Amino acid sequence: MKTIPTKINKYNVYNAGNRLLGMGDEVTLPSFEASSETVSGAGVLGEFDDPTVGYFSNMEQEIPFRVLDQEAVDMLDQTKAVQLELRGGQQTTNSVGDIEFRPMRVVVRGRMAGFDPGKVKAGNGMETSVKLTILYILIELEDQPMVELDKINEVFKIRGVDVLAKIKEMC
Repeated sequence: MKTIPTKINKYNVYNAGNRLLGMGDEVTLPSFEASSETVSGAGVLGEFDDPTVGYFSNMEQEIPFRVLDQEAVDMLDQTKAVQLELRGGQQTTNSVGDIEFRPMRVVVRGRMAGFDPGKVKAGNGMETSVKLTILYILIELEDQPMVELDKINEVFKIRGVDVLAKIKEMC
């Protein structure tokens, strides 16, 4: 039966398996922006950007916290990679109108690239945040890998298929 995804019903974020309790209410996932070169010259009408397959510009993930606490400070050690796991339930509507749920999971690994301790105002959150440079990301829907990018270990897979397999055989 076909389902229409409608929203994230609930989610939690974990750091090395421990649930982060002081999180803000919204996490924006990192964008994938392909590294490319502009192609122009004889035989080409104008120019176009040609992506280098498997190469992406720097990816960043901002982790929001309600207030400054130990969980945010622990991510500041640049000698250690931070591994976060976001687990959520997507709410869907099936073809007869019933609501169903399916799991979503995002794993990111990276190092601290920025830290904003936030602001202090009585009766308010501080809007603390830690920014990570992403070295690894895995996105799964219904326990199936959709996208996996590991910049250090030369892995780029879409729906479990190694996009770089042919080039790896050549090198």
